[in-house]
Parts: sequence; structure tokens; C-alpha cells
Amino acid sequence: MPRYLQDELAADLCAGHNVIATVYMECTEAYRKDGPERLRSLGETEFVADFARAAANGPASKKGVCKGIVGRADLMEGASVEEVLLMHQEVGQGLWRGIRQSTVHDITGTVRTTARTPPAGVLLEPKFREGFERLVALGMSFDSWIYHTQLKELTSLAREFPDANIILDHVGGVIGSGAYEGKRDEVFAGWKADIYELAASTNVSCKLGGLGMKLGGFGFETRERPPTSEELAKAWRPYIETCIDAFGPSRCMFESNFPVDMVTCTYPVLWNAFKRIASGYSADEKRMLFAGTAQRVYSV
Repeated sequence: MPRYLQDELAADLCAGHNVIATVYMECTEAYRKDGPERLRSLGETEFVADFARAAANGPASKKGVCKGIVGRADLMEGASVEEVLLMHQEVGQGLWRGIRQSTVHDITGTVRTTARTPPAGVLLEPKFREGFERLVALGMSFDSWIYHTQLKELTSLAREFPDANIILDHVGGVIGSGAYEGKRDEVFAGWKADIYELAASTNVSCKLGGLGMKLGGFGFETRERPPTSEELAKAWRPYIETCIDAFGPSRCMFESNFPVDMVTCTYPVLWNAFKRIASGYSADEKRMLFAGTAQRVYSV
């Protein structure tokens, strides 16, 4: 992954779109190099809180850089994870919102998108749910990064904890590569059914994005000439419109997933694609999709 810090972020935020705030998602950055393993992710929260303060006086000072921090803690620790969560809150300088714990697991073994490879069924584990209960009790959010084959596991979690603030990342991690290559229609049908089932739990919101990753199998990253916003909108529209129909605009939010999605397109082109997809929605619906839902979910 190329460097993506204040200068790179500022260049994207100031490239033409009216960005009013951003939320940081954990990416195993600046972990502490020593001390107990369970506390090393505190280094990332400390780093981002300081980064946000510096950015307030930088070239993107009016763009609301890192107005919320979503870090990482391991809920498989069980109830004792509460101590770690409270420590994140303490070092987060008022910006801490919750965690993302990647539980992506491909049963075929042909797909991998994270440095960590979690075992199967983490969301179903009693110990995980014990830790999740403490997260919910503290009023912290939970970003879920899973593959489409795991959507039913998240539905089970959402039903057990109706008061949780759960965010489904990347439209549910639709796989179009590895063993799923060439099976787009079959995958879409199964994904769509599971999305509607999950959306019945009103404590779940959905992020519209992450489709620029190689995972989706669209192949834009292999082209000599980058795709236009029209091409991206055409390819991504079925997934995004399905999610908006299932969850409603008040529980959907567009996401950049940068710098990861820069393998496919630039920041301005990405948001142009989203604007094309959203062109048919009302002004109030657009406000929710581009800002309102994120403001509510992350208290920005």
C-alpha cells in the first residue's frame, strides 16, 4: 500500500468534492511495538488522534479530518475486553467511536484480503459474543468486515443484540475472484437474499463502497486506462441500489475505502461514480446517503 498520510489525504479531500468530515477505519497502523499484545492496537488510536489534531491546522483544515476513530480490539477476549475498549476511549481524545474487527474467512481458501486470517465462525463464538456484549453496553459501534458468504452469521449477531450499532462494511464483501470468478449471477442472487434478511434487523447500517478492491473481480485494476465514473457506476449500481432498497437511505452511507480502492480509480472519480448512482434519489435521500447516516452512526 502506498503512503497515504496528511499530504495525500489533503490532496484528495481538496480535489473538488464538498467533503465536510471523515472517519478513520483501523488498518493496523502505528501499533505499539512492545507491551501486552492485547494493548498494542492502542498505538493506532493514539497516532490517529494526534494526526487529527495536526490536520486541523493543515491544508485540509476545513475538511473535518478524522472526526471519528474506529480502532481495533479483539472481542474474542471476552468480557475482559472492556478494559481495552475503555483505554482506547481514554487515548482517543474525544474521537473514539468503536471498533472494526475483521472476521473475513473464505471457506475455499482462494481469497485473502487482510494480513490476519481469522478462523471460520468467529461471529458465532460464545466468547466473541461475550466481548460484543461489553462493546454494546459501552455504547460503542461495531464495523463488520465479512465476505458475502458470512452474512447469515452477522444476521444472527444482530438479532441477539438489538441495541447494538452495527455497520456492514463494503456492501457485505461480495467476492468475484478466486473460486467465485465467473459466477457473478449466482453470487449476486445469494448475496441479495442474505442482504434483505440482514436488513430486517434495524440495528444494522450499510456502507456503500469497497467495490474497487480486487476482491470483487471487476478487473478495473488490471486495465491500462483507468475506468471512468460512468463505467464504475454501471458496474456497481446493482449492488448499491440493492442495499439502498433493502436498508433504506437512512441506514446507508457511501464510503471511499481509500487508499485501498485507489487500485481502481482516483478519489474524485470514485465520488463522481457514487453521485451518478445516487442521481435518481430525492434531495433528502441524498443527504442521508452522503452525510446524514454517517453523522448519526458515528456521532460526527
